[in-house]
Amino acid sequence: MSDKYKTEVGKLYYVTLTIVGWMDVFTRKEYVYNLMKNIKYCQENKGLEVYAYVIMSNHVHMVARSSEQPLNFLLGNFKSYTSKQLITQIESNSQESRKDWLIHMFKFYGRGNSQNEEVQFWQNGNHPIELRSWEVIKQKINYLHNNPVKQGIVANPQDYIYSSAYEFSEIKVLDL
Repeated sequence: MSDKYKTEVGKLYYVTLTIVGWMDVFTRKEYVYNLMKNIKYCQENKGLEVYAYVIMSNHVHMVARSSEQPLNFLLGNFKSYTSKQLITQIESNSQESRKDWLIHMFKFYGRGNSQNEEVQFWQNGNHPIELRSWEVIKQKINYLHNNPVKQGIVANPQDYIYSSAYEFSEIKVLDL
């Protein structure tokens, strides 16, 4: 891994986790809830501190840091674990009409990546951007909260349920 994408314990970063092929997996709430459960586990047990987030249909943005290990290492483990869980959940979901196609695509991307055994759920890396000033922090938080608005999903950021925008609008932390 190049030094460009290494992170340091305790520093704040903007990160993006993207599903291979930008496939829309988080359109089903049960997959989002699984992801959120795993984020919560990392917060309670692994030192993950999430300050702002949005979960879109095919990617996740976070402003986060880790108090126990470099964030890129923590997120690498998180992605490895959640990919196995989510793929298993998709395979066992009798209501998933796209099951065969999704599994085929995860295998397709897995074959093309020597870092995987069979399947790949997340794109490699998370390309962390260190947030060094309050202005950049505000810009990144506003950007991620406005993602659902730009996609035409909601009219106002605080109306999107898979986001921290509502909490920010309630406490008026930022000049939104």
